Amino acid sequence: MFVSYGFIAFMLVAFVLYYLIPRRFQWMLLLIANFLFYFSAGKYYPIFILVTAATVYGAGMMMARCDRELERYAAGVRAGEIPKPSRDEKKARKKKINGKKKRWMLLCLFLNLGILAVTKYTNFAVENVQNIAGGEFTPIDLIVPLGISFYTFQAVSYLLDVYWNKCAPQKNFFRFALYVTFFPQLIQGPISRYGDLSQTLYGEHGFDWKQVRFGLERILWGYFKKLVVADRIGIAMGTLLEDPEYYTGGFVFVGMIFWAVQLYADFTGGIDITIGIAQVFGIHVEENFIRPFFSKNIAEYWRRWHITMGTWFRDYLFYPLSISRPMKNITTATKKRFGMGGARRVAVYISTMVVWLATGIWHGAAWHFVAWGLANGAIILFSEECAPLYEKFHARFPKLGISWGYRAFQVIRTFLLMCCLRLFDTYADLGLAVKQFIHMFTQFRWNQVTLQELVDLGLGKKDYLVVFLGVLLMFAVSMMGRRGSVRERISKKPYAVRYGIFLALFFITLLFGIYGVGFDAKQFIYNQF
Repeated sequence: MFVSYGFIAFMLVAFVLYYLIPRRFQWMLLLIANFLFYFSAGKYYPIFILVTAATVYGAGMMMARCDRELERYAAGVRAGEIPKPSRDEKKARKKKINGKKKRWMLLCLFLNLGILAVTKYTNFAVENVQNIAGGEFTPIDLIVPLGISFYTFQAVSYLLDVYWNKCAPQKNFFRFALYVTFFPQLIQGPISRYGDLSQTLYGEHGFDWKQVRFGLERILWGYFKKLVVADRIGIAMGTLLEDPEYYTGGFVFVGMIFWAVQLYADFTGGIDITIGIAQVFGIHVEENFIRPFFSKNIAEYWRRWHITMGTWFRDYLFYPLSISRPMKNITTATKKRFGMGGARRVAVYISTMVVWLATGIWHGAAWHFVAWGLANGAIILFSEECAPLYEKFHARFPKLGISWGYRAFQVIRTFLLMCCLRLFDTYADLGLAVKQFIHMFTQFRWNQVTLQELVDLGLGKKDYLVVFLGVLLMFAVSMMGRRGSVRERISKKPYAVRYGIFLALFFITLLFGIYGVGFDAKQFIYNQF
């Protein structure tokens, strides 16, 4: 939706009005814009997001009431208004009130995760039951609201933060609805936390040309990635996936590299647009990528790729699960067999695999996503088990670890490993992904990947040159970003250089972008999640 004339017109109107109206009404204008945007995507979609906003807001207020009840009770005891209770009475009272608070949290949690599960996973569940029973599967026509995975997780993070007293509940429902529905994030994130986003979301923002310019520059950079690189290489990927029986062996290797480029340019381009739009309105949104392809291992990769999703699963699933009563029981049960250290690792490893199972399912209702998630978790745990061996190796060869060549090897190894794992995502079929992975080794022949065959994928020589130069530019910007903000450094250049750079980027995007009818380019890949 970001790449259409309609959205650009919508943004221009919202931008002009935002800085014309009195500042105290700016957040209200954003709220209206959110619902107009969401209604344009689907007329029934606002119902779902309103249900989420209303239930999470209500649960937050009820949990706050429980906290106040406990505070009043403690204050009454201290003031002598309530007879001093015994230790057991005090403990029972606290347990009762906290139990009520927990019930509100669980009720709201199950309701909203239930809505997510029903809309996204009902057909997947029914299809598998039918396959087991030997029946014929007929898909159920269900509404799957745009961005439901993103706004549900964002709302749940608020719910749990209020429950854990990490943030105070928002008393104004409409302000809370603005947090849940903030339109730039609805398509593909980032998944913001209330404590972070609320710091600038509700503020009164005067027109700041530097921030507006920086936001527009970030938006332009996102459009370049999406339209010039991602959608162009996507043409070749579409051809490869249309005929996997022919495009096997060496083409699988080519395809997984193409997919890595397309997915990175598409996803980071969309995040650039999101962050840029927010910055135009004076709102800060957290970064979601920090040069992931420079990672030296998969664990580091996932600390750099889709950061807000990874930290969400870490804070709201992994940590609570790893210290939960069932995990403590597992630790106790396995302590005699494996020792305390081993028993703790068993609980951590189970929690890790549950998190990666959930991560896979979050990406989509299909077995290939489940396999992709579990494979990531398994490799991370295998690396953890091998950590002592790595330490011994680096102790034996201390100079190797700091050499440029070895670090480059680690980066390339991690990139290729992630590309192989992405085959589960590329082919959207578990059996086909495994078969193509095997064929990449058993039928690999470089002479089959000729220049003519590459041209037959739908891209001409000039298109490949554009993609190559685009990737080179993205690489150069990433390298420059290691030393600080690229936009800040460009802003210190003379006016001619500064505006020349972005005018050149604008015309490159305009001339070399891939456009559909009415400037409606391919939708972002992460829309499906």
